[in-house]
Order: sequence, then C-alpha cells, then structure tokens
Amino acid sequence: MPAKPSQPVAPSGVDLDRVTLIVAGADLRAEIADRPLAYRLQRAMLDWRDIYDPNSDEPGTPGARPFDVLVCSDVWYLGNPEMTQRPTISVGGPAVNALTAHLADKTPSAFVIDDELIVQLDLDFRDLRGCCWGKDRASTETAVGAFIDRYLDQYMQATADRIDLGG
Repeated sequence: MPAKPSQPVAPSGVDLDRVTLIVAGADLRAEIADRPLAYRLQRAMLDWRDIYDPNSDEPGTPGARPFDVLVCSDVWYLGNPEMTQRPTISVGGPAVNALTAHLADKTPSAFVIDDELIVQLDLDFRDLRGCCWGKDRASTETAVGAFIDRYLDQYMQATADRIDLGG
C-alpha cells in the first residue's frame, strides 16, 4: 500500500497556497446538478482574476493572475484538512454536499429567500468560506447567481488581498 502523501494532490503547476476552491458534492445528484453550477462560478471567478491588478485602482486592467480557482469534490476537500482555511465556496445543499452540511450552522446568512435558497458568507470577509444552495437545482442556480451579482467583487478582492499577504 502506498504511503499517504504529506501534501494534497494538485494538478501539475498549481500552487495550493495560492488557490481558491469551489466545492461540489460527490453525491451523484450533486455531480449532475451542482457541478455545472460550480463551473459557472469558477468561470466568473477566473474572469474576475484575469482583470485583477493589485497595483491599480482602475478595474478592468490586465493583472498578474495571483491565484487559481479549482473545482473539487467535498470528499477531496474534507479529506485534506490543510485545505480547510483556503478561500472556498461550497455549491449545493447539505443533503448532497458534506462541506455545506459542515458550514451551514457556522456561517452567517448573507442573502436568503425563505424556503427557497441561501447564500451564506461572512460579509466582513474574515472567514472566506461560504455556501450557495437552494431547495432544488433551479434555486441553487439562483443562489450562485446571487453570489456572483451581489458578492463576487468583494469576495474576490478579499481573496486576492489574503493571498497577496501570504494567507
């Protein structure tokens, strides 16, 4: 039996100290419904990153690409405890995503439509872990959209600041 690696396994060339994670459940329902939403969020984050310039007050100027954004499963994330302090957004409800189940009672609600959907996020951005989920796929899609529309810029700036500071 091979020895367990001391570092989590990452794609070649990816510095895990400079990564933001989007976590989807490994449950088959989550793979079908939530993983495509995680990739939508990843695209929005990468688009933001691609115009980020830490030395400019003008948005929209090409930047240095200070970090990468990866989509992974809840199983991988929770199996690598050293990753739990990385900036992370969990997509999908607690029934299909173990990370959302873990964070649901620990993370404040930023945006809620009762009995429909929730975006959970620390709006002071001290903790850069959050969740987007709803009662079904359409509601979860709306939650991801709400995160992108309402919180993405602030979240990504806080993430870039944290990574620039080595945290």
